[in-house]
Amino acid sequence: MTRRTLFAVTALAALATSAATAGDTLLLRGKAGPGKGKHIVIITGDEEYRSEESGPMLGKILSQKHGFDCTVLFSWTDGYIDPNNQAGLRGLAALDSADLMIIGTRFRRPDAEGAAHITKYLNAGKPVIGFRTATHAFTGDGKFGDGDGAIGFGAFGRKVLGEQWVSHHGAHKREGARGVVEGANKDHAVLNGVGDDIFAPSDVYGVKHLTPDDIVLLRGAVTKTLDPKSENVGGGKNDPMQALAWLHTYTAPDGKTQGKAFCTTAGASCDFVSEGLRRIVVNAAYHLTGLEVPAEADVDYVDPFYPSFYGFIRDKEWFKGLDMQAEDYGLGKTPHAPDPPGSPDWPHRPMPK
Repeated sequence: MTRRTLFAVTALAALATSAATAGDTLLLRGKAGPGKGKHIVIITGDEEYRSEESGPMLGKILSQKHGFDCTVLFSWTDGYIDPNNQAGLRGLAALDSADLMIIGTRFRRPDAEGAAHITKYLNAGKPVIGFRTATHAFTGDGKFGDGDGAIGFGAFGRKVLGEQWVSHHGAHKREGARGVVEGANKDHAVLNGVGDDIFAPSDVYGVKHLTPDDIVLLRGAVTKTLDPKSENVGGGKNDPMQALAWLHTYTAPDGKTQGKAFCTTAGASCDFVSEGLRRIVVNAAYHLTGLEVPAEADVDYVDPFYPSFYGFIRDKEWFKGLDMQAEDYGLGKTPHAPDPPGSPDWPHRPMPK
């Protein structure tokens, strides 16, 4: 074991004694692979798109197939995972030893201690991957950092990822999103093995704040239905197509350090049925941590993945009744939650027998 690997393993083990208990976080130790010795923190917690399902799935792929140590964080209420609790994030101290942050949260309200860990991470210029609602990952009066460069909670998406919440450009729960490779950047390593096979039943988001310095990798074609075989809609909605995935350079709260970010506005749990979407996120993890991106990264599921459909769940007893724990998403586990009430029929995913 090298000195660097020993340090990484020791740091990861120490997370169990941080502000969050070992039971609050899911620790997935990396097997052999290029990412060995690097630590990824995956932050879940959103009311609508089931990042508590997709985060552990991505962590399993990144750890078991590519060697990264992964720590998955959740939002909690008392003793159960509760994506509806905006103030419930635990374990952000894990960022102190992270080489990459992957975030899929929506309107979280970290406390001062949690915000300080995020600030420290960003001030180190470390990379960030954001998906779907990470464009509006935080909300409230808090901020990351102090002084002129401070990033308000509500500005995280715009300043760190390159875009904030703008709009639903496609019709929500009726029109899907098809990934289309941006021709000018078709040879970028993050697109290795991705092609045009990405389909997301979550609709295309509006994107309007990217600059010429941002590298658009995918556009999102709005489709007529949620069927992956659906035709694209006609008229002006796809002219021009909105950006669906891009690379962005951010300026840290200290006002001087810069870091790299990748963002995609796809990313509902059921969107990750798409092999191409899983691959572009894995590719981005390689690229942003300074590793050579594989020609075609292995993104097959480690354990069967049974995503539920997206949608808000207003029933205050729903997540309490599920009583999900971090360990329920661990290796060898295949949890399956019911679809939210009112979900459309969407048969294009694996389902438990």
